[in-house]
Amino acid sequence: RAGAAGAGPAPGRRPPKMAAGSGRPLAGDPLTVLTAGTVRRALLNSSAAWVVQFYSSSCGHCIAFAPTWRALAGDVKDWESAIRIGVLDCGEEENYETCKEYGIHYYPTFRYFKAFTKQFTTGENSKGADRELQTVRQMMIDFLQNHSQESRPPACPSLDPVLSSDITALFDKNSDHYTAIVVESNNSYVGREVILDLIQYENIVVKRALNSDKPFLEKLGITSVPSCYLMHPNGSRGLINIVKPLRSSFSSYLKSLPGVRKKLLLPLELPVKENKEESTEIKQWKEFDKSKLYMADLESGLHYLLRVELATHKMLEGAELKTFKDFVTIAAKLFPGRQPVVKLLETLQEWLVSLPLDKIPYDAILDLVNNKMRISGIFLTKRIEWVGCQGSRPELRGYTCSLWKLFHTLTVQAALRPKALINTGLEDNPQIVLQIMRRYIHHFFGCKACAQHFEEMAKESMDSVKTLDKAVLWLWEKHNVVNNRLAGDLTEDPKFPKVQWPTPDLCPACHEEIKGLHSWNEDQVLQFMKYHYNSENILYKYTESQTGSSESEVGDTREVKDKNLLKKPSGNRENNILDQENIRDSESKVLDKLIGNHGPVKDRGKNAVESVNREESRQSVSFLGIGFSNIDMSLCVVLYVASSLFLMIMYFFFRMRSKRWKVKHYRSSV
Repeated sequence: RAGAAGAGPAPGRRPPKMAAGSGRPLAGDPLTVLTAGTVRRALLNSSAAWVVQFYSSSCGHCIAFAPTWRALAGDVKDWESAIRIGVLDCGEEENYETCKEYGIHYYPTFRYFKAFTKQFTTGENSKGADRELQTVRQMMIDFLQNHSQESRPPACPSLDPVLSSDITALFDKNSDHYTAIVVESNNSYVGREVILDLIQYENIVVKRALNSDKPFLEKLGITSVPSCYLMHPNGSRGLINIVKPLRSSFSSYLKSLPGVRKKLLLPLELPVKENKEESTEIKQWKEFDKSKLYMADLESGLHYLLRVELATHKMLEGAELKTFKDFVTIAAKLFPGRQPVVKLLETLQEWLVSLPLDKIPYDAILDLVNNKMRISGIFLTKRIEWVGCQGSRPELRGYTCSLWKLFHTLTVQAALRPKALINTGLEDNPQIVLQIMRRYIHHFFGCKACAQHFEEMAKESMDSVKTLDKAVLWLWEKHNVVNNRLAGDLTEDPKFPKVQWPTPDLCPACHEEIKGLHSWNEDQVLQFMKYHYNSENILYKYTESQTGSSESEVGDTREVKDKNLLKKPSGNRENNILDQENIRDSESKVLDKLIGNHGPVKDRGKNAVESVNREESRQSVSFLGIGFSNIDMSLCVVLYVASSLFLMIMYFFFRMRSKRWKVKHYRSSV
């Protein structure tokens, strides 16, 4: 929640973020931080395999998992010539499109990339409990073993077990290096881990064997597994005497043998990202009033939701499409935004309802959000401008804060305007905003663990909500439950601690003591929520105008103007006709795209040509009509035909009249 007004770091350079919960590595960091400009060059034709964590700096569980991921990278640092560990922050604006290309839907997502990959691939998804360090390490080993002989990293020795006969053959051979045999059970990973731990060391070779040949093990004196049998260069051999037969014990012992030392290897070359001006951008702290709601937070949240989070789904269909349609409907009817933003939501809602499709490509939605059809009077900022949701570090608060604020606003607006959803099919349901929020988080919210926690809370008590006011209080209560759970967590912003909200300074009447224990006055809380998330409490400072300037640049005088624009009827009749025509053009393009992509193969070329011809036809009409729409041109044609008919009728009328006049006067003279 928001802390003291204006609290936060002094204005200055954007603080550097930490790798794996962030974006930049420390000196000697075992993690490789990838970006949109380096990830493809790093993964393509690499001599080492890769495991990459795609995360979001706005995902609380990603931040909480960062120490584990960093510990894993340090634990397997000696493996890097065979398999490397990287991270890519999908929460960074420059990486949005890259994460979309790799098909990242949730965070954190772990992908494995084989060595010597020649073409772009989205990698292989990990399976299993990938939160556990040991599990991820074992999956890395399995992935290395799945390489073919030709594509296996050159630095990675064979991880398959050797036979007893192979070990016996080694006894009679002279060697100038140590040979260590780790004997283990079939389901053990200790031997393979020790092999990889030693690949960067010279004068030693490590192999593994299974404990299936019992007589042979008795001959070697091995009574328990895992055990390590060592053959010295001088010909002596025997079991290593180790108290705890652990991977770390075996690896440490072997690395400390006389003559065993680390190889002098050239560091793996990685593409270096060119320094851009954005990297040195100075981020100024924005002063704000914690008792107010800022439209910049709500609009930035909508921008991220529609252009970033939704972009991870290339095609919306089934439950996902239904959820998105319902979300857009309640947003269009309840969002207390500026007129251009509300008109965008209304246009999007009408467009979704009018399409007779059971699936819609995301790119078509993005075209409308970006107003590619040039519909007059619609606009949504393309930049993120956190105010009440700004954090003391870039990876803290931000989008998750704005999403909470957005749904609090929608629940309050539903309670204040109970007739707003009439004739939408969503009316008469006091839980409707909560249910749509629940479905949205389930299908689209990037942090999967967060979504699971919210689903557990919803299953527990959402059905008890019987009125719109209770819906407001339910979401307030669950937000405080989340605050309580995350208090003191790594995801907590030190400048904005996770406290129970509203705090006494914001709402003294909300807090009571009953028998010495704190208690909430829910009637006062409801009254406060309806005031705090009402349109009258919204400030428009820092919002971006359609011309690209920020409200903070022209002062607070624009706030009155913006408030007057709320829910204002938009445009004149001509503009509305043009807008409807543009929407219909958009619908036809979507139909063309779906037919072209999913129709029979033999019809695809034909459909593509027809689509191009239709597009060229539209463009030529627009050019010849000097910007007129198809309807305008049709009216012109109708008027032209009508005028021609009228002129022809008048011509024949006067011609017949003239003939009668001539006949009459001719007979009189005769």
